[in-house]
Amino acid sequence: MPRFSDRRVQGSAGLRVLMSIVATILFGCAGAGPKRPAASETQDEQGFTIHESVRVGVGSRARFDKAIEMLEQEEYERGIALLGEVIEAEPEVVAVRINLGIAQGLMDDLDAAEKSLLEALALDPRHPVAHNELGIVYRRAGRFTEARTSYQAALEQHPDFHFARKNLGILCDLYLADPSCALEEYERYVEAVPDDEAVSMWIADLRNRVGR
Repeated sequence: MPRFSDRRVQGSAGLRVLMSIVATILFGCAGAGPKRPAASETQDEQGFTIHESVRVGVGSRARFDKAIEMLEQEEYERGIALLGEVIEAEPEVVAVRINLGIAQGLMDDLDAAEKSLLEALALDPRHPVAHNELGIVYRRAGRFTEARTSYQAALEQHPDFHFARKNLGILCDLYLADPSCALEEYERYVEAVPDDEAVSMWIADLRNRVGR
């Protein structure tokens, strides 16, 4: 059975999944208007949680939400432009740069995506989604060793980040010809996501190939 990680680890619905991890982080709003919690968390349907504490202006919050809405509707150019405005106003918010990198990658502008994600990591070197997305960019660019390093960096910081673990398994399986690595990563992935039938099938195939 073929493995695909070209867009998102979760297939056609994955953009919304990863956007929910990165983009729907609640911002604590500074200035006038209704207040939101300064600390928040987001959790995907498989149970991975990321925490980020930020304070932004009400206008930036509104532009950010609108930009994510545009990206989810595949209005990438408009969403990218609006994220750029948010970055100008709120240059220290990591999630904005990550989402910018995701959108630029979806537009096949891999150089710009790499730049945005590296800028996010300069702000927060431990951010697992930034490392995972950078791994996707490097894999798409044929920079497989760097992709592996990026996925591993995500997992070093967050061993339970199963999105990165699945991507690392796919990388080892299809691009690095390392079935032992692929099998290990897939097996650890299904410990967190046991209902992923596709990966379970890949595991069975790999066990036959490596004689386990």
